[in-house]
Amino acid sequence: MGNKRWVGCGIAALALVGLTACGGGSGSGLFNAKAKRASEDPYATANEIAAERKRTSSLLDLFTNADDPNTTVEVNKYIWSATLDILNFLPIESVDPFSGVIVTGYGTPPGGGRAYKATVLIQDPALDARSLKLALMTRSGPASPETVRAVEDAILTRARQLRIRDGKL
Repeated sequence: MGNKRWVGCGIAALALVGLTACGGGSGSGLFNAKAKRASEDPYATANEIAAERKRTSSLLDLFTNADDPNTTVEVNKYIWSATLDILNFLPIESVDPFSGVIVTGYGTPPGGGRAYKATVLIQDPALDARSLKLALMTRSGPASPETVRAVEDAILTRARQLRIRDGKL
């Protein structure tokens, strides 16, 4: 009698799992092949695609790399603007806001006698010191760590000032 009860519970559980996979409303479900996905629609917005990804995610997504290769890297706008403000005495050679890279040429700071060249990487949308990577060069080699630290501190201080000015704190 006990084995029949366990078998009955197992069949009921399998039926429940099967029905759950088929349900979910109109246009969705495991067996609905005609449903058009937002990620396949060339006119779908980024919000629609993100909403679809949230709806269709599962436990197996933890083990797959389902990131969209066309998604751009986000950078913190305050660090970006602060970097351009603080390093405004350096001529800009290249700027890529999608990857967060700013490369400058040699320039002399106001009141200084040594020329510097900077390469900046902003790699995170957070207003955090870990988001900013700075490399300073002089004509004779790398700048001193104290100088790099002072410029990083100036950029982060300016970024905080810009954020406070926007009133989003």
